[in-house]
Amino acid sequence: MSTGQVQPKLIIHGGAGSSLKGKGGLVALRQSLHKIIEEVYALLQEGASASEAVVRGCQLLEDDPRFNAGTGSVLQSDGQIRMSASLMDGTAQKFSGAINVSRVKNPINLAKFLQSCRDRVLSDYGAAELLRELQLPIYNPLTDKRLQEWMDERKENFSRTMADVVAEPAGSGTIGVVALDSTGAIAAGTSTGGKGFERIGRVSDSAMPAGNYANAKAGISCTGIGEDIIDECLAARIVVRVTDGLSLATAFERSFAESERNQRDLGAIGIDATGAIAWGKTCEVILAAYHNGETIGDTLEWQTAPGVATA
Repeated sequence: MSTGQVQPKLIIHGGAGSSLKGKGGLVALRQSLHKIIEEVYALLQEGASASEAVVRGCQLLEDDPRFNAGTGSVLQSDGQIRMSASLMDGTAQKFSGAINVSRVKNPINLAKFLQSCRDRVLSDYGAAELLRELQLPIYNPLTDKRLQEWMDERKENFSRTMADVVAEPAGSGTIGVVALDSTGAIAAGTSTGGKGFERIGRVSDSAMPAGNYANAKAGISCTGIGEDIIDECLAARIVVRVTDGLSLATAFERSFAESERNQRDLGAIGIDATGAIAWGKTCEVILAAYHNGETIGDTLEWQTAPGVATA
């Protein structure tokens, strides 16, 4: 970590998939992502830590019903919403998360609190108890759109394999944020409502180091089919490669070439300690936006073949 001031960097994502269908269109989606980038980057310019910026970014993405995290999360096969989120402080190299939590507005807030605890990853019952301890208000993240999607799936009479069905029309709508602050610290956060219509209790990659990982060298947040991300251990794999001396771009290129060969359906965003920003996908679309210290950009019209790009 640098002892002097560095230019903050920021990248966020709202999921990955096969199209922009169901997200309100390109213009509306761009406005949502850019507005969040503006607010969170302003915090970084004011001296907020990477972890503080990541939490705020995740909160804003969770609060937007067009994304499958927090408000607007998809339903599991029994009609219940179970959300997962994690936060990793790259400087402290501490990972914290909540798995399959319900009735909370911002699952990332649980991950934030757990950063300071001895037991840093809690599942459904433990997370529910933590909600009571923190006296967070009970909140129903269900939207009419998600309920209708679940009812439409139900009409299929469970004819499709639960674990393979994605109720989100544009693919897996996991959200994530990676930030580099003015001290050179890196943090990453990821939050999701899951795949939709999956087996009861299925666990996402979003609260695992496979899907969200950071250290002093790099931070990564993943999106896509959780099982594919877990099988590749994608976030940790990219961070380890950067730590071992590869550039962020090369680490992405190698990791996504492997994912493509293995026929995975996933995407990722990342920042390294030099301020480099990168993203990659094996699917058609990754819904990401970034601030490179000078301008805001996004990936919304990067709908070409699978690959890797940098800011």
